[in-house]
Amino acid sequence: MDLSDFRKEYSSRGMRREDLADDPIQQFELWFKQAIELQLHEPNAMSLATVDPKGRPLLRTVLLKYFDASGFVFFTNYESRKAQHIAENPQVSLLFPWIILERQVIVQGRAEKISAAESLKYFVSRPRESQLGAWVSNQSSVVSSRKLLMQKLAEVTEKFGKGEVPLPSFWGGYRVVPETVEFWQGGPARLHDRFFYERKDKAWELSRLSP
Repeated sequence: MDLSDFRKEYSSRGMRREDLADDPIQQFELWFKQAIELQLHEPNAMSLATVDPKGRPLLRTVLLKYFDASGFVFFTNYESRKAQHIAENPQVSLLFPWIILERQVIVQGRAEKISAAESLKYFVSRPRESQLGAWVSNQSSVVSSRKLLMQKLAEVTEKFGKGEVPLPSFWGGYRVVPETVEFWQGGPARLHDRFFYERKDKAWELSRLSP
């Protein structure tokens, strides 16, 4: 299929340096709030890139659950493929593809496990079905059928009854501590605006990149 003529002209008026925050987390929060106000579908959906021991990259979509000055947090099974990759190489990249807004944000940084207490705080806020699901799924392993998963769900549902579902030792969060953050805004004539934040010591350096 030839897609060479499949294109869209971007209509944004662009970004100016003086309109950007000095801190990329503050700038991200501004853009994220705008995405929410415009009712963008799942603005917290982000692509997470890791690298396996053979140097092969792998990309998947995960959900950002919160962010602050220290980084971006998501949750997963600590025995999953992504977790195994992070254990070997904690350098990861995140992509927020806000296509409808003609924007994207790219984060490069180091993924670190958060504390069990922090993971528990989020885990207890999840719907009970999601808590039980965390016990059922041996994420990324081969499973013979969906029927087997439903059988395991029935077993853990019976096991925990109406009591609290405990946090699995193999489940929790990662914080991606940003080292670089790029904000991209589509522009006319393919002259897009790209602003690149890079952490230098304890400060952020901001540069404009050529499109």
